[in-house]
Amino acid sequence: MLPVRILLRSLVAAGLSAALLAPMTAARAEPSVGELTQRINKASAELEKVVESYNKLNEEIKESRAAAATLGARIEPLRQQADQSRAEVAELATRAYKLGGLSTASALLSPSEGSSLMNRLGALEQLARDRDRQIAGFDATQRRYTDEKARLDATLARQTAQAKQLAAGKKRIEGELAKLYEMRREAYGSATSAGSRYTGSVPAVSGKAGVAVRYAYGAIGKPYVWAAEGPNGYDCSGLTLAAWKAAGKSLPHNAAMQWDKVARIGRGELKPGDLVFYSGLGHVALFVGGGKVIHAPRAGESVKLASVDMMTPYGYGRVR
Repeated sequence: MLPVRILLRSLVAAGLSAALLAPMTAARAEPSVGELTQRINKASAELEKVVESYNKLNEEIKESRAAAATLGARIEPLRQQADQSRAEVAELATRAYKLGGLSTASALLSPSEGSSLMNRLGALEQLARDRDRQIAGFDATQRRYTDEKARLDATLARQTAQAKQLAAGKKRIEGELAKLYEMRREAYGSATSAGSRYTGSVPAVSGKAGVAVRYAYGAIGKPYVWAAEGPNGYDCSGLTLAAWKAAGKSLPHNAAMQWDKVARIGRGELKPGDLVFYSGLGHVALFVGGGKVIHAPRAGESVKLASVDMMTPYGYGRVR
């Protein structure tokens, strides 16, 4: 039989161990599906902002490339003009050198055969005017060329910096997506939810807005794919872009930039085909009538039909 002293010491140690382990066990308690859903929604909202920033940067790179192409097309003719002006000035200098050890005074005082003083004065004045005009032309052309070249170089430098930002943004998004999909697996048993195609009736809408609406209905059930504009997947601004592209209208791949392109309208003016903006211009959907929109919600979900009030709308716009 153990002495009482040893037995008491054993009991105290066991009690202390239990006390230490209890909070650790509580700390390891698995979060509920509701808690995970809240985390997923918060992470998704943050990720959408990052994706839209990525899309905006992509649009800016497109603009930089277009500007570089325009500048590049102007540079070559300007370079040729500058070279031509330079050659003309060089020829003028050569002629002046060949004609002249004679000073202006000696040219005037030593008339050549059949020439009057007035003729010689006129010739000298014309020569001076030609020289001044050619040098001024050369200077102006050279300045235009230099300015355009500087703009092109700045644009190309901006492109390089933007490309680096884009690569960093892509890496960040992929990392955040991995965490988000893991949370979805933990909460729902799968990283993505399978979407189903729309089989109901599509509202009859005329004109280009009707084309956009029909396109959006056809996209229901396709997965959210960040930075994608179809046909196999979409993000929010990619879906509205693709729907209106089918109708022959061009929109940038970014919700805030689309807001800048549309005509602002009030809630009471909404018609099918109009755009509804949310989350401080971080999300956009296509209004299809009957108080409904079609949108690409978030990573792990599919394009769906939802209430126009699924979130508090930021504003409404009509594609022009």
